Amino acid sequence: MYILGIDTSCDDTCTAILEDGKRLLSNIVNSQVIVHHRYGGVVPELASREHIRNIVPVVRESLRKAHLNNRDIDAIAVTMGPGLVGALLVGIYFAKAFSYANNIPLIGINHLEGHILSIFLEKRSPPFPFVALTVSGGHTNIYHVHDFGDYTVLGQTLDDAAGEAFDKIAKLLYLGYPGGPEIEKLAATGRPEAIEFPRAYLSKDSLDFSFSGLKTAVALYFRKWRNQKTREHKIKIADIAASFQAAVVDILIDKVIAATDQVGVKSVVLAGGVARNNYLRCKLQKAMSKKGIDLYTPRLEFCTDNGAMIAVAGYHRIIRGERDDLTLDAKSRFPLDQIQTPH
Repeated sequence: MYILGIDTSCDDTCTAILEDGKRLLSNIVNSQVIVHHRYGGVVPELASREHIRNIVPVVRESLRKAHLNNRDIDAIAVTMGPGLVGALLVGIYFAKAFSYANNIPLIGINHLEGHILSIFLEKRSPPFPFVALTVSGGHTNIYHVHDFGDYTVLGQTLDDAAGEAFDKIAKLLYLGYPGGPEIEKLAATGRPEAIEFPRAYLSKDSLDFSFSGLKTAVALYFRKWRNQKTREHKIKIADIAASFQAAVVDILIDKVIAATDQVGVKSVVLAGGVARNNYLRCKLQKAMSKKGIDLYTPRLEFCTDNGAMIAVAGYHRIIRGERDDLTLDAKSRFPLDQIQTPH
């Protein structure tokens, strides 16, 4: 079975072709970073226009690389949310047209399910059940993953997502966009223990996240530091970046550990764009090793948005007989537990 996966949830036009749910034949990502860089973040209208310009060439390239044509595709999976509505609609309307023209099944996929299931593109994948931490620019969630299509939300961000906090602090520190990689690069030369930024753990036993207070604390500290740095301590801007990054990672790790204790699993999956952060990957690996828990992380290309993760999620829904019709529509907000499939 050949499945075409499409993701246009934000600013990357992504397509992939997956054979039998495991063998990846192509995975094409057209990035818009150059377009949005000057604005310090994604401009939704510009993102939609770029998707319109790119979707057909990117699909053609995916087919060419897989040595297939339209008639070879057995099903099409497309992100229906969450994401930017205008951007989502480009992928959805293309998928509808492709499905109709080629008389093949269409399935809408939750973007977060794609991130979780991206680990099944790897040779080493976790047994069910497991805990999944999805960390990206728009989402920071912990899930209890019982099976394909069966997820329980254990915790979620109450304000800023971790990736969003990285981008905002990078902008504050004049580091440019996208902010996550810039913060990580600068933090590598700083001291994570230099500044004791607050860690918001909320109420006892809560697995939810809050990064707005941390973001505010960093902003206040930076303004004071910038005005007094010539006559004050030896704190460098790299120390601010490193201390901020350490605070975010500490919170993420502590919540994941609490989640594994709460549901009693021995496997954890780290997914999403922020999962590319090497500091997070290393610290989480050490923490899981101490607990005797296996950590699974997708390769870097499967952490950021991609069509392959949508294709693998689509495969597992298609083989269960799930289908969508041409009324499929975009959802800017789309909690993962709204798509439960009982087992």
